[in-house]
Amino acid sequence: MAINIQTLMFYLLSALAVLAALRVITSRNPVHAALFLVLTFFSMAGVWMLLEAEFLALTLILVYVGAVMVLFLFVVMMLDINLERLRVGFWKWFPFAAVLAVVLLVEMVMVLGSSQTAGTGSHVVAHAANYSNTKELGRLIYTEYVYAFELAAVLLLVAIIAAIALTHRHRAGTKSQVHAAQIQVKRKDRVRLVSVASVARAETAKK
Repeated sequence: MAINIQTLMFYLLSALAVLAALRVITSRNPVHAALFLVLTFFSMAGVWMLLEAEFLALTLILVYVGAVMVLFLFVVMMLDINLERLRVGFWKWFPFAAVLAVVLLVEMVMVLGSSQTAGTGSHVVAHAANYSNTKELGRLIYTEYVYAFELAAVLLLVAIIAAIALTHRHRAGTKSQVHAAQIQVKRKDRVRLVSVASVARAETAKK
């Protein structure tokens, strides 16, 4: 069985992605875990490039690696994270995490072993040179999956509104700007003229 360069690259990138994903959850240092997650994103972007999904690959690199993960690294490196406190309760929640991992594994096996996905690799259609996966992705989103797309947009909007509401709630001890009061302020409310004796007069008074 001859293995071409695309198959070899697929196995290499997939193995790198799996190893990096395992290091994300096993690294003790949060900065190292974030860097391994960046490596996972790059590996998956390479897999998507092999699948001729250039738009998704570039979006993964620009959005997640270039924006989200940089923000995560800034937050992790600026905060003084107590690693000992992060490990508190690990074994308490380990059984629940193990059951959840088994459920996800069973779901993946069922999806990959179903009749709709089995054998799809041997029926890959070769597209023309002028084929645009971006156009095809937009057509699928706004036709066949338009309701799921709109539902996801509504859920994200609700999450954004909830985050803003939780962040801007009135808390004791916090200060906020009142623009109306700042506009109505007068000079006499902020400036006070004080008569200070000159240095020469002060020296004369000492003599």
